[in-house]
Amino acid sequence: YVQIANFKSTPLEDWASLREQQVRTLELRNTAMAVTVDIGNPDDVHPTDKVDVGKRLGLAARALSYGEAVEYSGPLFRQATPEGSGVRAWFDHAKGLMAKNGELTGFEVAGGDGKFVPATAKIDGVTVVVSSPDAPEPVFVRYGWANSPRCNLFNGDGLPASPFTSVQ
Repeated sequence: YVQIANFKSTPLEDWASLREQQVRTLELRNTAMAVTVDIGNPDDVHPTDKVDVGKRLGLAARALSYGEAVEYSGPLFRQATPEGSGVRAWFDHAKGLMAKNGELTGFEVAGGDGKFVPATAKIDGVTVVVSSPDAPEPVFVRYGWANSPRCNLFNGDGLPASPFTSVQ
């Protein structure tokens, strides 16, 4: 299935939470999700770039249905661990993590109060370390948490990370 793309919509709509529910569907056997937050049209909920959507779905079919050894998913959040003045986010499908077009964007952290603030993020192997002086003891991290987020975390195969939150 295709995760909902980036879309401005209205402040009354919460596409970030919907995307999180779509990620949870991956708990079902033999499912895969094509992330499209990077190729959507913020003014139209349906991405005009159908070719890349199809290619991503095709990778999932090749891996899950045909057993080919191809990477079919972008980085998927696994867990977060507080670490000093930051939070380390761990991912699956994270070989070759990279920031596309500059420094990492789209990350936020929150302390125990749950109030998220913009944060800086640095790639460290297959993890990302996230921190902000406005949350000196962060315990939560999220990424791409907006209706139409600006985020740019990808794996080495050029597949985008899905937006996520570590808040359960």
